[in-house]
Amino acid sequence: MNLDGKVAVVTGGASGIGLAAAKSYLEKGAKVVIADYNEEGGQQAVEQLKNSGEVLFIAVDVAKEESVEQLIAKTVDQFGRVDIMVNNAGVGTLGETHELSYEDYHRVIAINQDGVFFGAKHAIRQILKQGDGGVIINTSSILGSVGEGGAFAYNATKGAVNLMTKSLALQYAPNGIRVNAVAPGYVESGMVNKEALGDFYDALVDRHPVGRLGQPDEIAHAIIFLSENEFVTGTTLMIDGGYTAQ
Repeated sequence: MNLDGKVAVVTGGASGIGLAAAKSYLEKGAKVVIADYNEEGGQQAVEQLKNSGEVLFIAVDVAKEESVEQLIAKTVDQFGRVDIMVNNAGVGTLGETHELSYEDYHRVIAINQDGVFFGAKHAIRQILKQGDGGVIINTSSILGSVGEGGAFAYNATKGAVNLMTKSLALQYAPNGIRVNAVAPGYVESGMVNKEALGDFYDALVDRHPVGRLGQPDEIAHAIIFLSENEFVTGTTLMIDGGYTAQ
C-alpha cells in the first residue's frame, strides 16, 4: 500500500509508540488523526507534528463504544475516509492476582481488549462502505505470548488481541482488509526508564538478548511495514530484542 494521501487513525497517539507511529505516517505522506484520552497531550502532539503534514487531534475514550464511533465519524467528516486504524491505546496493572480488584481487572479489559474490538468494529464498518480495502493494526505485547507474574489482566488482554487479530484477518481478507498486530518487548516510554524503575530497569534489560530496551520509533517502523506490505495479514510481529526467542 502506498501511504501517500491515506488516512490513518492512531489511538493512544499522544505519546510513546502511538506518537512515533503518527510521526512515521506523516513522513510517508499520510493524513493522521491522533486519538487519545489525554487531551492536553494530544494537542501538544499536534503542535509538535503540525509542520510534518495534515494532523488532527480527536479526544477518545476507547473503553466506550460511543466515543470510538464518534472518533471514526469525526475522522470521516474531516478527511472523508479511514484507510488505516491503529488500535494502540492501552493500560497495564501490576500486583498480586489474588489482590486484584474486579474494578481494576475490568478497567484493563475495557481499554486493552474492548478498545481493540470497538476500534476494529467501527473502522471496518467505514472501510467496507468505501469498498477499496484498508488496514487494521493492533498493539499487542510479548506478554500476549509469555506470562509475567503480577500482570494477569494485562496478559489476558494481550493474548486476546493476538487471537482477535487472526480472526479478523480471516474474516475480512475477502474484502481487502488486512489485520495484523505488533508485539513489542519492553520499550523506553513513559514510566519505563532507568530513573523511574531503578534496579528493576537493569533486570528488564537483562531479559532482552540484544542488551537494551526498545525505542518507540522501532515499533513505529514495524507498524509502517505492516501498513505497506499487502501480503501480510493475520500475523503478530514480535519486536522484542530476542525476548521471546529464549
